[in-house]
Amino acid sequence: MSTETPARTWPREIYDVLKQVGIEQVAYVPDAGHAQLIRDCEADNAMNVVSLTTEEEGVAMLAGGWLGGKKGVLLMQSSGVGNCINMLSVAIEGRFPLLMIVTMRGEWGEFNSWQLPMGQSTPKVLEDIGVYVQRAERADEVRDVVFAAAQMTFSSNRPIAVLLGQRLLGFKDWSK
Repeated sequence: MSTETPARTWPREIYDVLKQVGIEQVAYVPDAGHAQLIRDCEADNAMNVVSLTTEEEGVAMLAGGWLGGKKGVLLMQSSGVGNCINMLSVAIEGRFPLLMIVTMRGEWGEFNSWQLPMGQSTPKVLEDIGVYVQRAERADEVRDVVFAAAQMTFSSNRPIAVLLGQRLLGFKDWSK
C-alpha cells in the first residue's frame, strides 16, 4: 500500500475559484491541509489574508467585511468547527453569507485519536445549527463543489461549508 500523497492541484483550483467569485478577504487558522491555498492567497495583493487565533474570529471578521462590501472565506480544520458553533448564529440570524472550507480530520486513516470526535461530528453539527454542507472527496470534484458553494452562499446569504474529505488530503503514516 502506498502512503505517498500525490501532487495536489486542487488547492490552486480553489484559489482560482476564490478569484473568480471575487473573494477579497481570507480568514484562517494555520492548517497543513490548507497550506498551499494560504500561500497562494498571501501572494495575491488583492486579498486581505488574516491568520486568526481561533476560528470564530473569522465568522465575525467576514460578517463585518460583508457589511463593508467585501466577500470572504474562512479556512479551517474540522476540529475548529466546534469553536465556531455559537458564533455561527451571527451568520444564520443576520443572514450573512459565509463560505467555509473545512479540511477534515478524524476520518479515513486518522492517526490522532483526539481528532476522531469532532471529525466524525462535523457534518451533523453544522447541519443541526443550520449550515448547508457540501462535500468533496476526490480532487476532480473540488473545483465544482467550491464554485457551487460560493454561488450558493453569496446568492442566498446563508452559511455554506465545503468539507474536504481526509482521503483527499492524503494518508499520514506515523507508525514508522
